[in-house]
Amino acid sequence: MRVLGVDPGLTRCGVGVVEGVAGRPLTMLGVGVVRTPADADLGHRLVAVEQGLEQWLDEHRPECVAVERVFSQHNVRTVMGTAQASAVAILCASRRGIPVALHTPSEVKAAVTGSGRADKAQVGAMVTRLLRLDAPPKPADAADALALAICHIWRAPAQNRLQQAVALHASRTPRTPQAPHASKGRTA
Repeated sequence: MRVLGVDPGLTRCGVGVVEGVAGRPLTMLGVGVVRTPADADLGHRLVAVEQGLEQWLDEHRPECVAVERVFSQHNVRTVMGTAQASAVAILCASRRGIPVALHTPSEVKAAVTGSGRADKAQVGAMVTRLLRLDAPPKPADAADALALAICHIWRAPAQNRLQQAVALHASRTPRTPQAPHASKGRTA
């Protein structure tokens, strides 16, 4: 499985491509950051993020895109920029028919380090070890994007089995007949 991980952001949108399957050594195919100037118009920044992500999709042709799920922060301005960049990533993948998976930061940290409370340095160190890199990817947004891709590769098989089991259960569960509707013209 080849996954493009996206750590969304307007100033720095981390991107990383990882290939492999759960239980086997993984391979990093690319890592980087799509940057936009903080003083640029919002529309131009979103177009720049889109163009950068489109280049990554063209070059690496992932089977899936894993995007960090936006979570509530105290700084509303930061959340809005993250949400907007996240939407661009989802749009770019969906336009091409590429499945998109959303993972929370704590899910990613737990998958990669074993602790949902790991800090950036711990995530970077584990990404370095798991992908057999010489040094942690810089900036941290790039390492986070690789962590998202790793998380998805490891979690996807279990999530797929769970979805199949739920669908199978739903198809085997007998439906109860609906009660007839009361007539509208009741007389007393």
